[in-house]
Amino acid sequence: MSNSEDLRPLLTAFASRHLGCTVQIRAMGYNDPFSALRRGTIDVLLAWLPIREPDLTVGPVVCTEPVVLCVSSTHRLATRRSVSYEDLADEAVLTGAAPDYWRESLIPAHTPSGRPIPRGPSAVDGTQLLAIVGSGEAVCPAHAHALRYYARPDIAYIPIHDAPLSRWALCWRASSETTLIRNFAEVADDLGPLPL
Repeated sequence: MSNSEDLRPLLTAFASRHLGCTVQIRAMGYNDPFSALRRGTIDVLLAWLPIREPDLTVGPVVCTEPVVLCVSSTHRLATRRSVSYEDLADEAVLTGAAPDYWRESLIPAHTPSGRPIPRGPSAVDGTQLLAIVGSGEAVCPAHAHALRYYARPDIAYIPIHDAPLSRWALCWRASSETTLIRNFAEVADDLGPLPL
């Protein structure tokens, strides 16, 4: 998530406690989310949980949001008020190059009743994902902030009513923790999770 407007309360609170300190926002692709952190190009990453990287410290949850199903606007589910993970057994579900544990948390292998969820084509970034879904080739669970930032006339987003809330947390390299990183995490912890 790279949308600074969603993070405005955190950024404002941190700036008020650390005058003269500047926070810069960068977007990281989900196909290789941790490499910039490991290279030291960025100090802190906001990523969705779980994060299972032994060299990274997972900090406080910054925000939570629902999960939605991204479908073509002409798809049979596009006019539904909500869907279930059970509906995914009848669909080709797009996958990405994200870590396996992220795919499993967002796109389980089976429905609640045990039916397999078929895997469809793969996408390496959001542009590919939206093109594949918009063409009707596949559907894809996504985070609800997509409704605000990736609205398109060929795409519909439907709440998945039995999906748990996604939780986004700070993480950083355990070997490079600094006082400013700890302070940033403390501000996030003080604010508590922001609902998106």
